[in-house]
Amino acid sequence: MVKQKGGTYIAEALVREKIPYVFGVCGHGTVGLIDCLYDVRDEVEMISPRHEQTAVHMADAYFRVSHKVAATLTSTGPGSCNQIMGLAVAQTDSSAILSITANVPTQQFNRAPFQELTMHHQADFNSVIRPVVKRSFQPSRAEMLPLMIRQACATMTTGRPGPVNLDIPYNLFQEEAELEPEVAGSAFGARRPGANPEDISQTVDWLIAAERPVLFVGHGMALSEGGPELTELAQRLSVPVISSPNGMGTIDMEDPLSLGFIGRNGAYQANQAGRHSDFVLAVGARFDDRSASSWRPGYSWNFPKTRLVHVDLDHAELTRNYTPDLAVLADARTFLRQVLAELDARGIQKTPRLQDWLEQIAGWRQEWEAFVAPGFTAHQTPIRPERIVADCQKVLPHDAILSFDAGIHHNWFMQFWKARGPQNMLNSWGYSGMGFGPSAILGAKLAAPDRVCVSICGDGGFTMVPHVLCTAVEYNIPVVWVVWNNFAWGAIRDLQYGYFEGREYGTAFYQGPNAEPYNPDFAAWARASGVAGFTVTRSEDFAATLEEAVKLGRPALIDVHVDANIRPPATGSWTLPPLQPKEPAFGAAWQPE
Repeated sequence: MVKQKGGTYIAEALVREKIPYVFGVCGHGTVGLIDCLYDVRDEVEMISPRHEQTAVHMADAYFRVSHKVAATLTSTGPGSCNQIMGLAVAQTDSSAILSITANVPTQQFNRAPFQELTMHHQADFNSVIRPVVKRSFQPSRAEMLPLMIRQACATMTTGRPGPVNLDIPYNLFQEEAELEPEVAGSAFGARRPGANPEDISQTVDWLIAAERPVLFVGHGMALSEGGPELTELAQRLSVPVISSPNGMGTIDMEDPLSLGFIGRNGAYQANQAGRHSDFVLAVGARFDDRSASSWRPGYSWNFPKTRLVHVDLDHAELTRNYTPDLAVLADARTFLRQVLAELDARGIQKTPRLQDWLEQIAGWRQEWEAFVAPGFTAHQTPIRPERIVADCQKVLPHDAILSFDAGIHHNWFMQFWKARGPQNMLNSWGYSGMGFGPSAILGAKLAAPDRVCVSICGDGGFTMVPHVLCTAVEYNIPVVWVVWNNFAWGAIRDLQYGYFEGREYGTAFYQGPNAEPYNPDFAAWARASGVAGFTVTRSEDFAATLEEAVKLGRPALIDVHVDANIRPPATGSWTLPPLQPKEPAFGAAWQPE
């Protein structure tokens, strides 16, 4: 073995793990490693956004789109703390990220040097980051790096993927030791556990016998790349598919069997099918409050009266919110392949079936589309929200990637967007972090440079991370931001209107004694950063402006003035205990007798 710096070993390990990007912000704690990354710059590119949160969101989106891992690099103390929200989003939405953080040198542990946390343990950043990663590793000698890097990479990419942390005292970057390279630990998609054959047989029995079955798919379906198998199963047995936002596109949402999202801001036909179904096969979905109408019986689902088979790679999700009739610990794609093989063995091919059920769903869809249709054709100022969704669907190519923040704009797209393929819709879903959408789109474009990448982001969320403009220009990342400008924290303002008799306070943006609506001139802000900037106040102009922005082939921003007083029509429920939940704006709860 040859002696080498710890930093050199880390840089070479990133190459072996096939990690193409390090998204990082420099600091005194990381300069020793950055110098070593210089030597592998042709294989591992370092991109430095202006904030650590954005670095994590970029790595998150890079993984969601490519299913390949990127790393982040942050310095001792505040720099590493700045990534916590981004890691929480990645963890709850199952994105693998290698988060490398620097810590104070081992020689100074527990002396409270610059930026050490010492209240309960020396160099105690692990306690800060632990809740938002699968595991935090902290080597204290260079000799510990090979094993810990391999274990960290294996941990983040196997089972349910998620971020891991390597918290490295910065003296290890420069100290030398005899280090033997370990084999690569990254193994995403290489280990796909299957179901017990008896469970497959039972599932198929119930699926064939059901009169009103539905499939419910989530992010696990996208992560397993099981879209082709899902589509084949749905079409062979004529079973309709309900999707969570992170599962959207795993079946083409133009397919008549795709019912869209379920829950408060779901499509009416999805909620109706969910609550009227007699059998639900849930694969890679977790029944969170927003996709289960806060677990209120009759609003989205009717468990346990409805039979449930729940398939997931994470055993913790299998009984978290509903106790299934059959819980199956398995990879989504592997499970579907087993089901299809069982159908083959039984000689069950594609034949017309479930006509009454499908006709009933078609009737619900027709009712819903008739109810919402006027909003999609009306021209007005400020612009109706539906027009933004409709024109994006009209202008953008089928393989375009959209990213979203938390906010009212996301509710509109969850309800009406039709994703044509997987990894086309990037959502901050589980932790719902603002700033995700405008930042994540940069990582998405690096993962898919030949695809159109557009961030639909709220004015509040964009204002949290406006520095993304700088990063796009610096690194020539040609994305488009559509800033949904309604001069408010619109989703929360709507809650005040709905629950507190319109006592609006602290949820809209005003200026001056007359309380005029205020926002910065986002288009001018963009131009000042070197980004093409447009302002759209008429719905007639949006489609052409979006088309122009996409064709530019450079970073562009469109400031779109949207009516804040038009709300997505709820078809399910969502509770904020102890407030009395509102009833759906369209449709009603239903339970079997």
